[in-house]
Amino acid sequence: MSENITVSVKHRGKKYDVEIDPSATGEDFKLQLYSLTGVEPERQKVLIKASQLKDDVVMGTLGLKGGQSIMMMGTPSEDGTVAKPKEAIRFIEDMDEAEQAQQAGATPAGLENLGNTCYLNSTLQVLRAMPELQDNLVKYKPSAAGNSLSAFTTQPSIDLANHLKGLYTEMGKTQSGYAPLTFLNAFRTAYPQFAERSKSGAGYAQQDAEEAWSQIIAQLRGKINVQEGEGGPSVSFIDRYMAGELVSSLECDDPAAKEAGEEPTVTKEAFLKLNCHIDAQTNHLRDGILNALTEKGIEKRSSVLGRDATYTKKSQISRLPKYLAVHFVRFFWRRDVQKKAKIMRKVTFPQELDAVEFCTDELKKALIPVRDKVREIRKDEEDIDRARKRRKKNPADGENTEPSSAAEKKAEADKQKKKDGKKPASSADPDVEMAGTETFKTDAEFEAEKHEALLAAKKELHSLINPDLLHDDGANQSGLYELRGVVTHQGASADSGHYTAYVKKTAPVDPKTGKKGEEDGKWWWFNDDKVSEVGEEKITALAGGGESHSALICLYRAIPLPSAEGLIE
Repeated sequence: MSENITVSVKHRGKKYDVEIDPSATGEDFKLQLYSLTGVEPERQKVLIKASQLKDDVVMGTLGLKGGQSIMMMGTPSEDGTVAKPKEAIRFIEDMDEAEQAQQAGATPAGLENLGNTCYLNSTLQVLRAMPELQDNLVKYKPSAAGNSLSAFTTQPSIDLANHLKGLYTEMGKTQSGYAPLTFLNAFRTAYPQFAERSKSGAGYAQQDAEEAWSQIIAQLRGKINVQEGEGGPSVSFIDRYMAGELVSSLECDDPAAKEAGEEPTVTKEAFLKLNCHIDAQTNHLRDGILNALTEKGIEKRSSVLGRDATYTKKSQISRLPKYLAVHFVRFFWRRDVQKKAKIMRKVTFPQELDAVEFCTDELKKALIPVRDKVREIRKDEEDIDRARKRRKKNPADGENTEPSSAAEKKAEADKQKKKDGKKPASSADPDVEMAGTETFKTDAEFEAEKHEALLAAKKELHSLINPDLLHDDGANQSGLYELRGVVTHQGASADSGHYTAYVKKTAPVDPKTGKKGEEDGKWWWFNDDKVSEVGEEKITALAGGGESHSALICLYRAIPLPSAEGLIE
């Protein structure tokens, strides 16, 4: 490990002797200078060998020597005086419950179980994982007739969107379990089937979370609208962000129909979730989706054959929404016991879903270049990050220089001549470029080149986005999705058991810059009013098998595309 060195920093006519730890970063060095000069790091321009110091560079890679002079430019804000905070600093102990709940990293509110309502609690928690939905609910203004009595019924016309807005608002004010009584009563009034009483005892019956999900989505689809650009038409929030489109072809299985001239029937239809059909060969989410996209044995009358025949319906996706819900079709009706039973089979699902193979050829053509470029950029970022970590761990390694191709050729030539018993090439040898004309690159220079290439790749990525997709902020532009929420079920039937929800923690946001940090890979587990933090391995275990917790609904979100903004140049 290299020892610390002391350099001389010149700033506005003064010299400061600064001791440098070779494992420190440029940002650490700027903080040292801040304590000496009062110039904030973001206002500093530090020049080392005529090159500006970058925050993420490891100081040990710069080849600094003891006593070396470094130039610093910059002035402190407001002539060196520390600005008085616009708002008084408040400690969390002095905040009320609502203020504490709104702090970054605060544990979100759970929902109390009001009697077999875990199916609804888990559904509400995963839907809350969509920030766009919460933003639009805040803006939502119900119509005057939203909760008034209908002229044709004595039952009120329930505006569930308004009740959901109120529920999420109240949940945002606490870190404790919240009783969703108002929303539950409105939900049961709007959909009386969820007010069914238990046949085995007092209280309400357990219900299917997927059915609750579908009813809530249907209500929101008719209530929450967003505008298409400036001055554009108003469209449903659900249609923009959660609805995809399928192109389906229905074709008769009997060759005689084709011979008689019957053409396949092609239709387009919207979908609000993809189904994952589970059979004896289904091991992965992909298998189940492909099963659902091909429906066999559909019986209908063939006008060409003049009789009933079987048909096969094959579907492909022509639009991928930003949020993709996938339903594991685990429940089926058992006639012998007259109730819904559960398919216990283990079905794995990915943290990142590539949906390109489910798409039409036209959509694939638009998505594949973007998807492949994203993967290329990720690999380059990982390579740069690994190199940075290696230097931080072994800063002495960064002092080495790497020769350019000409120097490498000479070194190889000399090595071979020694091996053959010949003298290495001299300056009189016209066929070999000598050390005097060699060029050397430091690790920092190599890293700068990698950054430049990465910046160019990110700019190229955005030029690859299909123009139609570029202007559709509710669509997936790469075909890649990341898992954000899971509704799970434990037990052997839909009429019993227990539902919980998992929601991925969001990246913390810097209150000063508004920039997002990195996610830590952790998840919130909502077990009614009990909320705890769990690791990614807990999500992997939700593949099911037996009566353990298994995924019923997975909510995927289109991955955010790498941005050139903020990249150190």
